[in-house]
Amino acid sequence: MTTATPTTTPRSSAPRLRSTRGGSKDRARTRGHSVDRPRRSVLLTVLTALVLLYALVPLAWLVINATKTQGDLFSSFGLWFGDSFALLSNIGQTLTYDDGIFVRWFANTLLYVVLGAGGATALAVLGGYGLAKFSFPGKRAVFAVVIGAVAVPGTALAVPTFLMFSQMGLTNTPWSVIIPSLISPFGLYLMWTFAAEAIPTELLEAARMDGASEARTFGQICLPLLAPGIVTVLLFTMVATWNNYFLPLIMLKDPDWYPLTLGLNAWNAQAATAGGEAIFHLVITGSVLTIVPLVVAFLFLQRYWQSGLAAGSVKE
Repeated sequence: MTTATPTTTPRSSAPRLRSTRGGSKDRARTRGHSVDRPRRSVLLTVLTALVLLYALVPLAWLVINATKTQGDLFSSFGLWFGDSFALLSNIGQTLTYDDGIFVRWFANTLLYVVLGAGGATALAVLGGYGLAKFSFPGKRAVFAVVIGAVAVPGTALAVPTFLMFSQMGLTNTPWSVIIPSLISPFGLYLMWTFAAEAIPTELLEAARMDGASEARTFGQICLPLLAPGIVTVLLFTMVATWNNYFLPLIMLKDPDWYPLTLGLNAWNAQAATAGGEAIFHLVITGSVLTIVPLVVAFLFLQRYWQSGLAAGSVKE
């Protein structure tokens, strides 16, 4: 009797366990979805589709109308092509109109982005790394100042900046746009929080024990770990500088120093006047040429961004 008890109990209980599992799966299938497959929300799908349409329809309108001639712009449906494909000729007219002023505006924008956004990214990386990995008196006060600076919109500081730069004689010069672009409180805060999590303190201590200097530790060890954050801050600062409108509007008077945002606005104002309708197709084509570098930059940097985020996620 004592030897038969442990053998009969598993035999009688095992089939019941299997039947219970199978029954739960069958009941899940009868409800209309699989156990391993996540449920889909119809409302969320519809809302996502609406947001996608809201974002893509203006872009599609812009690209389609950039292929039309001046006459087809007002005689054909906006979301469909005209009788002739005039994209190449429109691009040629945009680049050569008014002695090629669009090319000058494009070069100015590149200058502001390279020096302004590039400098802002470099300062954010250095400042964020120092604030995250070094302790010093007043660190909490610096944190409060950075958070407060993030909450202040840039337009609120444009007029005081103009008054200060006018006293220094820097208005109507490229420096009046580049110098304010070097300050990115959000980029500094982003690099601060990212460096605090991405760089282990033990790794820094090991490098210092091996005799590495602070500059070598930062350049050879920390920078590769900060790559995803650097790309993120670079994208944010680049887009903000590329689309900057209000600051150049109050700082610059000479059209030769206009960025693309001010230049296209000047063309649009000219097209709204009597007799200026002839350049309306140039405004649309110029707008398409303006967004192309941003799209290319996002597509090019996205691979480094995603590869950096996935680095170290697999243990070898």
